[in-house]
Amino acid sequence: MRVIAGEFRSRRLKSVPGDATRPTSDRLRETVFNILQTAVHGATFLDAYAGTGAVGIEALSRGAAHAWFIEKDRAALDALRENVASLGLLSRATIVPGAVLQKLERYPADIVFLDPPYPLEREYAGALEILGRQPPSLVVVQHSVRLDLETAFGSLVRARILKQGDNALSFFRPA
Repeated sequence: MRVIAGEFRSRRLKSVPGDATRPTSDRLRETVFNILQTAVHGATFLDAYAGTGAVGIEALSRGAAHAWFIEKDRAALDALRENVASLGLLSRATIVPGAVLQKLERYPADIVFLDPPYPLEREYAGALEILGRQPPSLVVVQHSVRLDLETAFGSLVRARILKQGDNALSFFRPA
């Protein structure tokens, strides 16, 4: 896994084996950030279910002011800490150990990226309900094309869905 573009372009990131995380492929991350383009610059970014931090690190590489990384898996947290430190991002990144559904409301951000690992797919609705109470400017949800998400959660409404292989990206904005 590597950083696609920006300040840390082509830098390799440590990863972890197993299904405790849902790695976002380089191609899918590139698609996300091609869509976000200038919205990321200067924004605060929350990478929920961060895994090794590839998505949040990509946001920082492309000019996000700060990123929060929420992750509960110990091996993923170790890799995440190592990735953030190796890129010198400690002053622009906050690593939050713990369960996303318990921590999400405490870290408001302009842009939120959600991609629960496979065993936690039931958490999509819960996380989106929490975000729908006080919605950020944008929520990007990576999910299986076979998972049919609701089109609205509280004040969040799906504005766009993009399918790429077995994955889909749903973009939610405030109503």
